[in-house]
Amino acid sequence: MRIGLLGCGNIGHIIAGHQENFTITALYDLIPEKAHELADISGGTPFEDFNAFIQADFDIVVEAASVRAVRQHGTEIISSGKDIVIMSVGALSDSVFRSALTGTARKLHRKIYIPSGAIMGLDNIKTGQISGLRKLLLKTTKSPESLGLVSSERRLIFSGKANECIKEFPKNVNVSVALSLAAGQEADVELWVDPKVDRNIHEIIIEGDFGDACIRVRNLPSPENPSTSYLAALSILTLLKNIDNPLVIGT
Repeated sequence: MRIGLLGCGNIGHIIAGHQENFTITALYDLIPEKAHELADISGGTPFEDFNAFIQADFDIVVEAASVRAVRQHGTEIISSGKDIVIMSVGALSDSVFRSALTGTARKLHRKIYIPSGAIMGLDNIKTGQISGLRKLLLKTTKSPESLGLVSSERRLIFSGKANECIKEFPKNVNVSVALSLAAGQEADVELWVDPKVDRNIHEIIIEGDFGDACIRVRNLPSPENPSTSYLAALSILTLLKNIDNPLVIGT
């Protein structure tokens, strides 16, 4: 499988270092130097013009850039006849954009893939699309510094729906949108800051006809960039590793 990498930051470097059943053949970043640097490592071809990048010979775009990049280029990528892996799933919190993107993909028989990101359990949470969940709550705890805040004690800084939270904290709660999309209903979100934590903590609490569950994930940062969850990067690699596997595990 040949991929085009949109975004050449830390996650892009992790992907480039694990080319097994795929190869990076094309790279694009708003900062051309990043694309050229990663091209030297990955063996792909860097592009400074997005239109030239999207016309290159590869099968699927892996987005590791930003919410803005998805909204700016997502429809164009699908329209070019390529599938897309979206890391910045917060872009899909906009229901109008999401509907247009999925509508284009359905019309052109293309696929939009969403990795699990910094959490676990999305496969079984999808049962909420069949039997509605009575409770779907994401409690996220981060250090004040990671949110650009100052706080001497643990405190709640947001409580509300996922689509509201992503507007206030667009770089920090992509997982809430992934949960909502998986379950087919809006997730409730609590965002806490705690000066005593040294990593991001995500707690998913669900209740439904199946019973109840609580999933707690304490994310270690990426070795090269403390602002990036290593699990999020690994989830993209896992998706790519299994994308063509005839044996599908999970719902």
